[in-house]
Amino acid sequence: MAEPAKGGARLLVVVYAIFAIAATARSIIQLSTRFDEAPLAYTLSAIAAVVYIVATIALARADRTSRRVARAAMMFELSGVVIVGTASLLFPDAFPRATVWSTFGSGYLFIPLALPIIGLWWLHSRGGIPRGHLQSP
Repeated sequence: MAEPAKGGARLLVVVYAIFAIAATARSIIQLSTRFDEAPLAYTLSAIAAVVYIVATIALARADRTSRRVARAAMMFELSGVVIVGTASLLFPDAFPRATVWSTFGSGYLFIPLALPIIGLWWLHSRGGIPRGHLQSP
């Protein structure tokens, strides 16, 4: 049985849960009512929602496998924020509507950029990421 999150991990779970709920609700509305306005942006918002859900569940479970899943979700999230953030600045016409990750999460006070960095730091500092996983093969 998985050990539940404790201490600072609970705060991460709460923040991820808030983003999971908000991004999911937003993407459902966007995809179902305005998909034709910005299909790329709204699809990316849905992907962000899935990533936040996966990270929330993995952080809440707090067992070894879940920590690895959380790490993978956060690495994907950080990559997404950087790639989408950069693309939204370089190719603004491709993003007529904002996503959670547009302009590095500026519409959300840059929390989407900071959250995976904080989460990865937390996992590493608490021994949640085995040392061998941080080194190149």
